[in-house]
Amino acid sequence: MSYQSELFATRELLANLTMREVKGKYRRTVFGQLWSLINPLATMLVYTIVFSFIFQARPSVGDPSGLNIYPLWLMCGLLPWLFFTRVVTGGMSSIVANAGLIKKVYFPRMHLPLAIAGSTGFTWLTEMALLAVVLSIAGSFVLPWVPLVAVFMVLLALFAVGLAMLLAIANVHFRDMQHFTAIGLQMWMYLTPIIYPIALVESAAKTHGEWVLQVYKLNPLERFVTVFRSMMYDNRWPDLNDSLVCLGWGVGMFIVGYLVFSRNEKRLAEML
Repeated sequence: MSYQSELFATRELLANLTMREVKGKYRRTVFGQLWSLINPLATMLVYTIVFSFIFQARPSVGDPSGLNIYPLWLMCGLLPWLFFTRVVTGGMSSIVANAGLIKKVYFPRMHLPLAIAGSTGFTWLTEMALLAVVLSIAGSFVLPWVPLVAVFMVLLALFAVGLAMLLAIANVHFRDMQHFTAIGLQMWMYLTPIIYPIALVESAAKTHGEWVLQVYKLNPLERFVTVFRSMMYDNRWPDLNDSLVCLGWGVGMFIVGYLVFSRNEKRLAEML
């Protein structure tokens, strides 16, 4: 039986692991699943106060939506980023965290990072749906863009879970990887135009050289954030080049992660 067939044959296990993650995330908490909304709202509030009121960050007015609301502009980039970081950090530690289960019984280990992605996606759908409602109330005509937003959500999920599978294998061999990843993600966030407009980088490029902007755009999350804002905040088609880059990064990273993970997963029980 091929590895793909094995994954498909045990799809019920993946569903059970995903539901275990969904139910266990906020078990024994007062607010339960509401924490999935409270956390990004609290983050939005902090960033809005610091970067909008104190540092006076001013993104461009939505074209053609006409929106000029920093918190909504921020959330259109922040929610994709939060999904990405949750999948990467959760998927990376999923193998080590389930060492006892892995040593007791055999099952396709890839289900563990996939379950993290599935449970995180469940929460993310709720957050994105609420954001779409708020954007619609504010005057952004989001509804026609929902199918295309869903496509790019899948591409971002492929990119995140592919990277998570690579880091999960590395984390088994080198446990310091989780600490390096935490630092790397923190730096990555500030190198992505989530809390500030890319116009600031373009302005810096005029002073220091166009290479600054060219290097900056090598960041795949910059393209994903730009695409989501184009559809949800601006209400316009994303740039074709940005869309193709997102497609390439999403499919390419998942293929690499899948190949590396599938070739190493049978030895995980011995290495844990």
